[in-house]
Formats: sequence, structure tokens, C-alpha cells
Amino acid sequence: MILSLLVLFLLFWFCLPKRLFNSPTSYIIDDDKGQLLGAAIAPDGQWRFPYDTLVPEKFKQCIIAFEDKRFEHHPGVDFLAFGRAIVQNIRSRHISSGGSTLTMQVIRIATHHHRTFFNKLLEMVMALRLEVTYSKQEILALYASNAPFGSNVVGLDAASWRYFGRDPNQLSWGEMAALAVLPNSPSLVHPGKNRNILLKKRNLLLDKLNKQGVIDKNTAYLAKLEPMPDKPLPLPILAPHLLERFKQDCQSGVHVGPTRITTSIKAELQQQVSDIIERHHQVLAANHINNIAAIVLDVETGATIAYVGNIYHPEDTSMESNVDVINAPRSPGSTLKPLLYAAMLHDGYILPNTLMPDIPTQIAGYHPENFDLGYDGAVPASRALARSLNVPTVKMLQKYKYERFYDFLKKVGITTLKQPADYYGLSLILGGGENTLWELSGAYADMARVLNHYDKYRGKYDPADYHSPVYANKPVSKPQLENSGLLDAGSIYYTMQAMEEVMRPGEEMLWQQFGSTQRIAWKTGTSFGFRDGWAIGITPKYVVGVWVGNTSGEGRSGLTGINTAAPALFEIFRLLPVTRDWFDMPTGEMVRISVCRQSGYRAGEYCTDTDEMYVPKAGLRSPVCPYHQLVHLDKTGQWQVNSDCVAPDQIVNRSWFVLPPAMEYYYKAKNYQYHSLPPFRADCASTDKIQPMELIYPKEGAKIYIPLEADGKRGRMICNAAHRQAGMKIFWHLDDQYIGVTKDYHQIALNPSQGVHTLTLVDSEGNTIKTTFEVLNKK
Repeated sequence: MILSLLVLFLLFWFCLPKRLFNSPTSYIIDDDKGQLLGAAIAPDGQWRFPYDTLVPEKFKQCIIAFEDKRFEHHPGVDFLAFGRAIVQNIRSRHISSGGSTLTMQVIRIATHHHRTFFNKLLEMVMALRLEVTYSKQEILALYASNAPFGSNVVGLDAASWRYFGRDPNQLSWGEMAALAVLPNSPSLVHPGKNRNILLKKRNLLLDKLNKQGVIDKNTAYLAKLEPMPDKPLPLPILAPHLLERFKQDCQSGVHVGPTRITTSIKAELQQQVSDIIERHHQVLAANHINNIAAIVLDVETGATIAYVGNIYHPEDTSMESNVDVINAPRSPGSTLKPLLYAAMLHDGYILPNTLMPDIPTQIAGYHPENFDLGYDGAVPASRALARSLNVPTVKMLQKYKYERFYDFLKKVGITTLKQPADYYGLSLILGGGENTLWELSGAYADMARVLNHYDKYRGKYDPADYHSPVYANKPVSKPQLENSGLLDAGSIYYTMQAMEEVMRPGEEMLWQQFGSTQRIAWKTGTSFGFRDGWAIGITPKYVVGVWVGNTSGEGRSGLTGINTAAPALFEIFRLLPVTRDWFDMPTGEMVRISVCRQSGYRAGEYCTDTDEMYVPKAGLRSPVCPYHQLVHLDKTGQWQVNSDCVAPDQIVNRSWFVLPPAMEYYYKAKNYQYHSLPPFRADCASTDKIQPMELIYPKEGAKIYIPLEADGKRGRMICNAAHRQAGMKIFWHLDDQYIGVTKDYHQIALNPSQGVHTLTLVDSEGNTIKTTFEVLNKK
């Protein structure tokens, strides 16, 4: 007997599955306030929102009144109602009443039992068991989340949005009553069909609610005047690309949990940014530039507050608007330059304004050029960043080593560099790799976050400040502070200062168009072939990133960051709360040193014009000015002399700023205050160990391909040289054969045959330079 009872008890206790409902649910994203941003249908083709523990009070009153008036009091089975149903069915000689409680209906929905007498008894047992471990509120929530509401609509949340376009908590009594009667016979009572039956059932329920005192007579009367739902409505589509990303994250296991998530998106801002993107798309489309994306991040948390992955034109497949460009790897153009500048400051390779060469450059066959195809000779590193000059930046990376920079990018969260460092080489800094708007914007936000936290953390660093952006708010962990960071605050500060420069010639030649009431550090980028236009801006509170281009990879004339992405960037910034606060200078992370005003290097013994300025502490390891030297002049100051031709007391010693010949050649054309080193007086033997001339092109070891001209004839290579002394003649020799002479403007055209050649240059004073190069034969 005891054993039998035990077996019965075990059968009763384990008659319920561990999980009642296993049906797939729709993918839902809400904004930061819980309002619906978008939804994707469940894999089984049903609109079924995930389980919601909260049931609107109106639905509770309606469903209990309509389906199970003693729901709050019975143990899962209403024996009185069940007995009455049996009597009614016997009298009518067919099943006219089931006597099922809401608890029993939950069981039937979960098990999909056919309506038989045995199954009815089994449902009663399982309903009693359900009531043992579930509260009435939980059972009601299970019913509301899984009841059928006609067609492919399952659950109250889905029904509310599909039939009324609103959250169920916002429904009126008339609307809620209409939904409450649907699960009773969803196939018969379908909005849009059998409207009179639905209307009659709804009104009867409203009368019952009035009779029970749930609503008053006027409320019932007004509720009956409300229109019935018509055909299902489309759900909101405020962030379609974020919705698709969330769906993919769920399917790939990146997101584990319910398929409904409260994001960090601010719905109003999301709509405004989407409108801006659409307006700019309409203009850009005239130039066959079809796609544009934008993201807005909160610096403090890294949370995404606007996510517009592309335009949204699903009706036109040629636009490829389904592609989420925010998460798509693209060539970043110049957008990595601020990271290189900050890294070099942090490691003491440069000071903020260290002069960098800006001359024709060829490195192992790689020939970078500035956007405007011009050269400045030498340019401060900060101005090279502000003007987005390519050649100085490549020179910086050559000095820093691309392998080290590659590792640095990995540490700041760049995951899209799938090949080893050697695959990219120096082109890495000019868009030779691929990055995403998501990770780049996140890296910019990381720098701002570290700088914001410097004072808060009392000069220490939290490695967790470097993290990818998120689209849902996450709990803030306690900072694990360290004495040093991946980038020091001083280096980041000077990077922000350089990026805040307003005047940006070259690539940013249209800088005059943009003005803003708030200070913004920003950077544009344009990929090779005009395929991608980028603009990323930073304030202490926000980061805005914009990408423009064609997802097909097609390039278009005029598709530059400054022309296409920057206007949208500043328009989006105008939507954000204006803050006139700026990053504080982290003087605790800096030292005050003397800096050569002309070269930007640490002042050496011959630097007479210096500035005292704060620099990152690593700047103490940076090189001393290599360009100032002591020269010996006669009293006129027009000639260099030495003690062999002038008495020592007649020699004037003076500090002189001397650039190498190639740098000087371009530098003095744009810097009229620059004075070339005076030549030696004729009666004085030169002891100058500095080579007075330099071959600009070709460089030693260059491999050169000479293409065919339009007429089919083989072209010529143009060789360039620079000489420090004006009017000096240079005699050119190719493979020891004299080929010509140049004066002042040292350029000559050659047509060498395939193979290795030696080019020799001799000036009038016998100074000689040689270089070896190879002409390739490409067919």
C-alpha cells in the first residue's frame, strides 16, 4: 500500500516536464526604457514573444472574468465548473463546454493534447501538480505568454503589438477585452474575419466586467464604441540592423539567455540619427554612393545609444541595405593614425611636435603619397595628424615598427587583422588592413575613457577601460587599478589636442564648412580607390562614428571622409547634449622640459629658441634635436669659414637649424623663415661632414617598373635630387656614362634597360653620391 502510494506520488510529482514550453521565441530588442525597437519572427514562423513575468492588470481581470472566474481560489481544477460542463454536455449530446481552468489550459497549450476524456483527466492531474510549485501570478504569466491569439500570433505581447501597435500595458479596456476572448477560439474569432462574433464576445465580456464591478457603466459603454482590430500591423523597425545582430548573437551563442533584451539604445536619438542618415543618403545616391552607417557611444560605459547599421530600403535589393556596415570589416583609411601618434608618445619615440620628414619616399617598393600629392619637407607630428598627411605617418610607423603597432592594435581590441603583421607592413597605417566601425569607435572611446578616469583614479589605470562597445548595459565591476596603462593619459591628451585642430588642409581641405558650439576631436579617413569614407569624433562624453560607401566595394569620385562622412558626423553631434567641458591636462603624468621650438625635439646644446612645455614622462627618453648645429661664419655671416683661412678671433660661432638636403628642398618652399646653411668661402677648405646633396628618387635598392605610354612606347623614369647650395651644378652618370647636368632644379629623365644600374651624382665641388636600383620587366 505504502509502495503504491509512493509510486503514485512520484508519478504525480514528475508528471510535469522540467520546462513546460520549449517553442522558439521571437527576437526582440527594446530601448533603454523598455520600449519596443524591433522584433524578428521566431524560427518556427510564429510571432511569439519571450516569457514575461508581468501580466497587465486589465488582462488579468478580463481573462479571469471570461475564462475562469474562480481562478484565484481553486487548486488548478474547478470541480464545480467541471461537473456543470459534464451535465451540459450530456444534455446537449455533444461537447459544448470543457470546464477547463486557466491552469488546465496552460497544460493543454504546453502538451498539445487532443481533446479526449483521458487527456482531460491527465490535464487535471498535471494542473494540480502545476499549482503546487507555481504561484497564481506565474501561471497567469505562462498563459499570457503562450496562449494562441489567431493566425501566427502567440502570447499577449505579440498580440498587442500585432493588432494594436502598442505595448499591452497601454491598451484600453475595449482593446484588452477583445484580446482576452481570442484564445478561447482563435481560429474562429480572427481579427479581420468574423468581426461580428468578435464584437459580440468582447461586448459580453465588458458587460460582465461592469456587472462584477471591475469597470463602471460609462467605461463599459465607451469601451464598446472602440473599433475592433483590423488586419495585423507591422511591428516597429527602429533598429533593424541591431536586431539582426542580436539575432545572430543569439544563434551563435554570443548572447545566452532570453531572446528579448533591453538595449542601451535611446529610441528618440535612434530615430533622429536614422533620419539624418536617410537625408544624407538621398544626396549621396546622386553620385551612386548607396550606403551610410552611424554609431553613437557613451564614453563612460561604452554603451551604444544609437545604432544605424545602414540605410533601410528592403524593397530595393540593389542597395544592399540589409548589410550591417557597423560590424563589417572595411579599409579604415587614415583612422588608425591617432592610435599610432598616441602609442609613439607613450613609448617616448616622439614629442607632440617633433618634426617628421615629408618628402618623396620609397620603402622596399612601397611608395606612400599625401592626399594632395604635395610635400612639406618636414612637418610637426601633431600637424601631420591634424592634416592627415600620409608620408610623415608612414615615416613614424617605420620608426615605431609595424610589428609593434600591430601588437598594440590587438591590445586595444582590434580583432579584424586576421593576417600576420608582415602581410600588412607599413600600409597598415594607411588602410592596408580592415577594421569595423564598431571596433574603431570603441578604440576611440577607450582613449577618452582612460583620460576621463585619470583624476578619478588618482593617476592610476584600469585595464578594463579598454573594452569593446556594448549594446546592452552591463554591471560595472570594481576597477583593478595599476600604476601604468596601455597608453598614458598625457599621450592621449596630446592626441586629442591634435585631433581638435580646426584647420585641416590636404584631405581635410573643406574644413571651413564645419563649425560647432562644442569642442570635438575628430578624424576622417578615406580608403584607397575612394571606396570608404570615415569620420569619428570624440568629446569627453560621446563618440560618434560615421561610414559612407558602397557595400559592394565600388569606389566613387569624391567619396572621401571629409566630403561624405564628416557632414553627417557634425549633424549628429548637434543632436547630443552640448558640453563645453574638455579633457583636463593630466599634469601628474607629465614632466616639464625644454623643447626646441623649430624641431619639436628635446632641446640640445645648440637649440637657442626653446619652449618650456609639459610632455608625457616618456618624452624624457625621446631624442635630442638632431638639426641644430654650431657653424663657424665670417663677420658678414654670409660664408662658412674655419681656422685655416680666418683667425679664430674673427670667427663668429652661431647655432644653425639645418635640415637634410631633401627635407630642406621642400621645407624652405613653404617656410620662408628657413635659412639654408651658408656655403664655405672660396679660400676655405670645407670640413663639412654633412653631405650637401641628396638623391630623392630613386632610393638605394629600389625596384622600378617603367610602364608603357599611351602610344605604346616605353616610358621614362624621373630622377630627383636636392642640393643645399643654390646655383650648384650636378653632373649625372648612369653606369659610369655621363648623361647630363642640372642646375637649381635637379630633375632628369632616364630610360634605363632592364636590370641593375648604378646612378652617380657629382656636384661642382666634387661631392659624390651613388645609388643602385633595378629596372623590372613586367609584361
